[in-house]
Amino acid sequence: MAVDYTNRAGQIYHLFEGKTPTGKPRYFFSSRENGKGVRVEKMPEGYEVYEHPENAQVFLRKKRPRLITDIEEQFVKKQVASLQRSRRYLIDCKDEKITIYESTIDPGYFESSFAGLLSQLPHFSGQKTGDAIAAAGRFVDKNYSAVLRFSLQDKVTRTFYAERFCFRGSIDDWRYLAGPDQFASIVTKYVPLLGTDDFYEAPYF
Repeated sequence: MAVDYTNRAGQIYHLFEGKTPTGKPRYFFSSRENGKGVRVEKMPEGYEVYEHPENAQVFLRKKRPRLITDIEEQFVKKQVASLQRSRRYLIDCKDEKITIYESTIDPGYFESSFAGLLSQLPHFSGQKTGDAIAAAGRFVDKNYSAVLRFSLQDKVTRTFYAERFCFRGSIDDWRYLAGPDQFASIVTKYVPLLGTDDFYEAPYF
């Protein structure tokens, strides 16, 4: 059975194998069933599927050493899930970093506005409206931006430091917030600020 993957937007990607100029195998995903290369029937040894949090693009990458524990990842996910926010969040663990991504468009506001627009069109009603809203919601849910991350500072003591992404034109980059500090302490200090004015207006505590 061929290797396929459905991303969070509901788009199906198919895994293909090609060749590099030196003749080595090169793996890539394509949304076309008849894309260039040969369909892959089994996941290549030492590789894993990676869905980019920002745009839901799908890649095959070599497996990386796991530096963030499952307990730490689940702790961040639990903290984010407890937020009473209309925006959506994704958690991505890579190397020594846990990064939180925020939807670039408020899904709740967009879907309610879109539903209001469709209600004014005579040929949209019932199931058609619901299907259109769902499709629009999947499209909106594709786009996220990294806003907060925690980086492992010491593998033994499990201390981390926190950074937030600064969106200010010429200063689009990560800015130090605090740390190193104990993991639970620094996560519970900054995750609750997501989606609030305090997160951007008071970057240092």
